[in-house]
Amino acid sequence: MGDLFQLYEQTATIEIYISIMSSLQPAELVDSDGDVERKDQGVLHVLAWPAFKSRKLNPYQSLLYDQMRALGAEVTEFSPGCLLRRRYAVWHLHWPDHMLKTTSSLSALARTMALFTLIFFARLRGTRIVWTIHNLKSHEGLHPRLERWFWRYFTRRLDGAISLSDATLQAACELHPAVRRVPAFVIPHGHYRGEYPDSVTRQEAREQLGIPQESLVCLHLGQIRAYKNVPHLIRTFCQGSDSRTVLLIAGKTDPASLVEEMKLAANGDPRVRLMPQFIPDSDVQVYLRAADLAALPYKNILNSGSALLALSFDCPVLVPAQGAMPELQQNVGLDWVKTYSGDLTVEDLQDALQGAKGTLRAQRAPLDKLNWQNLSSRTIDAYHFFCSQNSKTSCPPR
Repeated sequence: MGDLFQLYEQTATIEIYISIMSSLQPAELVDSDGDVERKDQGVLHVLAWPAFKSRKLNPYQSLLYDQMRALGAEVTEFSPGCLLRRRYAVWHLHWPDHMLKTTSSLSALARTMALFTLIFFARLRGTRIVWTIHNLKSHEGLHPRLERWFWRYFTRRLDGAISLSDATLQAACELHPAVRRVPAFVIPHGHYRGEYPDSVTRQEAREQLGIPQESLVCLHLGQIRAYKNVPHLIRTFCQGSDSRTVLLIAGKTDPASLVEEMKLAANGDPRVRLMPQFIPDSDVQVYLRAADLAALPYKNILNSGSALLALSFDCPVLVPAQGAMPELQQNVGLDWVKTYSGDLTVEDLQDALQGAKGTLRAQRAPLDKLNWQNLSSRTIDAYHFFCSQNSKTSCPPR
């Protein structure tokens, strides 16, 4: 009953807000052409979810919007209150399926209805709804029936989409046909170079971690979740016989039960070092500077901030040949991005480790094209295009 009451309370509160706001400003919502009316029309007003508050978990949005502000746009962190009190040209959503990340079906429904009510209200006022396609579906899949309806409703109310790769956009159009009917832009994921402290040397990093200088080090860094397939990485690594290799697993597990699964996979192999804990920003450099290779054996991968983070510290990566990864390989080079097909095998891992150690490559990964000033400028151009279109007009993806 508590969840049911919460559903009623959240939905009713938003409906009351809409009623009040609409009655106060019935004629000022949009102009005759459907454009948002603001006194300061020379400035692009963007509501972003998230914008800056997720910086500690993933700096992607902060880096994007910091540069956007430097280019003259006004970017506001999303909250229901902001959306209800002010009008914005664009509401940019990144992970709308976050509404489904709860074990309670009623809570997921309440959160979903609240989001969709806000989207309805925003569009009524002329705000363009824009989605960056990070994922095509939720990782957890806790509410399959609700999720199917969620994506049908959400994608039909988009005014524009931004994809991190051509492959991602194609996959989105196949799984969510409504995406085909909105204008879409491909703007890749930027790098993290300069965002984290980076002052330790390889030798110092290995000394801090107690790893011999001559070892071949394979690393998996970041939050550990079921879809990232870390137990399989451990089992695959343990099948190799090279005593010089070290597998370093560092990051907080979600759920915590994955710790036991990883321990079982390691089966006491002394070459496997498990550090299932949150890694502060100041220590990210230690792990990545100590590594010869970052292995990301995800079951399904569309985009990967972890791959860009490793490359930002000039650490080669091993990733499945899925989603945006082949395009990342084309942009950065075969020396930096190794791919494999199917399930990760012992041979895939050993070949990548030997290649990472033995390949002569530039000291720094070539990431200049993935600078945030360029990507933010392209995103602003996309916003202007979305705003220039009639909300019922479709445009072929590009």
